[in-house]
Amino acid sequence: MQLIRKFTGLTPAQRHAYFAALGGWTLDAFDFFIFIISLRAIGADFRASLTAVSFGITLTLAMRPLGALLFGWLAEKYGRRPILMVNVLSFALIELASAFAPSLAVLLALRALFGLAMGGEWGVGAALAFETLPAQGRGFFSGLLQEGYVLGFLLAAVVSRLFFATVGWRGLFVIGAVPALLVLYIRFGVGESPAWLQGRHAKRTSLRDLGRIAAENAPAMLYMIVLMALFNAFSHGSQDLYKPFILERYGLSSARADDLVILMNLGALLGGMVFGALSERMGRRRAIACAALLALPVIPLWAYAPSVPLLALGAFLMQFMVQGAWGIVPAHLNELSPPGVRAVLPAFAYQLGNFAMALLAPAQSAIAARHGHDLAAVLAWTIGIVAVALTAATLLGKEARSAEFTGTPAER
Repeated sequence: MQLIRKFTGLTPAQRHAYFAALGGWTLDAFDFFIFIISLRAIGADFRASLTAVSFGITLTLAMRPLGALLFGWLAEKYGRRPILMVNVLSFALIELASAFAPSLAVLLALRALFGLAMGGEWGVGAALAFETLPAQGRGFFSGLLQEGYVLGFLLAAVVSRLFFATVGWRGLFVIGAVPALLVLYIRFGVGESPAWLQGRHAKRTSLRDLGRIAAENAPAMLYMIVLMALFNAFSHGSQDLYKPFILERYGLSSARADDLVILMNLGALLGGMVFGALSERMGRRRAIACAALLALPVIPLWAYAPSVPLLALGAFLMQFMVQGAWGIVPAHLNELSPPGVRAVLPAFAYQLGNFAMALLAPAQSAIAARHGHDLAAVLAWTIGIVAVALTAATLLGKEARSAEFTGTPAER
């Protein structure tokens, strides 16, 4: 009921802008996680190790900061709406091309290009949404928007569960071109950001202006990068190798493993909405810290469950906490950013955090290989360390909850 009340309180223009951002991020993540879910199948096809194939994750994450900078600058100059359309079309076409990769080297090159396109969507879509939505209830909408990432993962798992046995990993990549249809919705149903149309900053923002504003806000930007590095370690460290982990440790079929992936993403979806809404009352920092710390007691059940039902419960609870913390990120970063770079700075910091953790999955796989293929221990230590570090970094930072986007946010 709360979900219905929140959306019925919006104007049609606000709803369309929000659903465009949510749809773009969902389908962007859908295309990203098709690769994650297919790691084992791709390795078998190209006769490559898990570590070698997972390097595709590294390349995608490494290119995302460049995409955030490029598409973010274009969105400041030409508007959020047209650049979002270009962005969505780009990652959908690259996903389609990936289906026809003749070798692992070509596929990895395409995953790097995909990272360029993926890196731009989050910042452009979030700017369009939050510059259109009212300040009241921003935490709730932030939680749901960030869970577009989870919805994409969930959608990829469902598609894999239904079609992988028939079409294989290449067929999944063909299905991954469907997001291109979102461009039609954006073209005919979505308006431009009111803040951008008012011409306060975006139309006059040059690359030199971006550099100047970034230099003026260097401490805030550095803090955001460190924070997002920890956030990305929290999510990628708990997600990217989880399906290979349960396949190896519990001997499940791919379809049964997909069932667990679907369940854990349902937990993630609920966690993002719950903690996003809680951040309106608790504050952004305390809600993030609460979710991160609550992940700690779940680790034994998540990594060492003695049975599949308990493993499923652990996966559900872990992602409830991980994405509970993540759900607050879009609102928190946008509130901390000055208006002149709101389409660039949060996304650039987010993607630089991704870049800092780009080697995490191959590193986890390599460390496990050197220690008897014990992925459970590697995953457990990763989340334990990161949850504590994320809590500390979050509580040491600033907050500008419910700041108006007509000026510069102030600390509360």
